[in-house]
Amino acid sequence: MPHTSPDRMAAPAQPSASPRVAVVTGGSRGIGRRTVGRLAADGYAVVVGYSGNRKEAEAAVEEAVAGGGRALAVRADVADEHAVATLFDAAEAEFGGLDVVVHAAGRAHTAPIADLDLNLLDDLHRTNIRGTFVVVQQAARRVRPGGAIVTFSSSVVGLAFPGYGAYSAGKGAVEALTLILARELRGGGAPPPPRGGGAPPPPPRGRVGALL
Repeated sequence: MPHTSPDRMAAPAQPSASPRVAVVTGGSRGIGRRTVGRLAADGYAVVVGYSGNRKEAEAAVEEAVAGGGRALAVRADVADEHAVATLFDAAEAEFGGLDVVVHAAGRAHTAPIADLDLNLLDDLHRTNIRGTFVVVQQAARRVRPGGAIVTFSSSVVGLAFPGYGAYSAGKGAVEALTLILARELRGGGAPPPPRGGGAPPPPPRGRVGALL
């Protein structure tokens, strides 16, 4: 039986040879939880990242295992680079590697720009911008060739609804970060060739994308 601690929960794993492995942040509820279920049903071993709701994270693991999947829950603040490194370490130690990262963790708050408390702005950006950067940084270092990194944006970035200034600013940053990361991974961090010629870029190491 895998080790269980207050910050890490595992359910009995089904025997499997070299499963594909996914980490899902924000996996205890909402889009993240549905993603956990779908990946588990598709045969992935899933590490459910959660920030505070242990009960819901444990339920997500139980649902995945009840459907014949393999799952593990690990607590991690996505803005804490050490906690996120531990989350990824758990995936590699328990399942042997990492193929997919789905970053679904995030926070939302609405208020007119003129009225928003700047301390709340800092909290939102810590989770939504720094948290995304920390997670995809680890993902870029660890996802195996042919894998995928998925982030989430929002239609409110383009629709520009009043009251969504802080949230939209964060999601706009996520879109920019995701596009740049995709280009860096495709080119191995090298600048693009000059217009009108030059060597083609190397094959992509994996897929990176933002879902709206």
